[in-house]
Amino acid sequence: MGYLKNKLIILILFLLTGCSSIPTNTANSCLIFDERYLWYKHSKKAEQKWGTPIYIQLAIIRMESNFDWLAKPQRKKIFKVIPFRRPSSSFGYSQAVKGTWEQYKKETGNKFAVRTRYKDSVDFIGWYTNKTETILKISKKDAFKQYVAYHEGWGNYKYYKDNKKVIGLAKKVQKQSDIYKKQLFECRGSLNKKKYIIF
Repeated sequence: MGYLKNKLIILILFLLTGCSSIPTNTANSCLIFDERYLWYKHSKKAEQKWGTPIYIQLAIIRMESNFDWLAKPQRKKIFKVIPFRRPSSSFGYSQAVKGTWEQYKKETGNKFAVRTRYKDSVDFIGWYTNKTETILKISKKDAFKQYVAYHEGWGNYKYYKDNKKVIGLAKKVQKQSDIYKKQLFECRGSLNKKKYIIF
């Protein structure tokens, strides 16, 4: 009995790891969705729900976690050697911090949402960018400014012009979103025709 239980646990962990592993090529949206077709369905649903383009969802995730479901900020180091605490509570695909994630769950009613689930992560990004458009009047199609607000927060957005690091990151997100957009133009038709079969 114990042997079978251990085997079952190993199988579950294997399946979870397999379903959550990083795609082979995170720079190509078509290849990402070719490997993870359910991700396309989730991103499409978030786009329809919030109005945030799939290519911007992907560009934010690539910058934040590079599609690593267990991504966390690197620990600070004391004397450049001794590991110390992490600089924030950011976690998962979207790198959402605990407080903002709790706000998202409360406002959307998605109380069982977890940061390690792709479906919840893209819905979070849709929710966040939608609020950014409402609060800061930034179009959900403006990858540069949306990422600045995502990275800095709504309250600190107005100070970003003095932050060269954030500007550099936002330019990378803008460039990547443009690449994803062109790629999706080529493969979205075929993606819409596919039907996902679990087994």
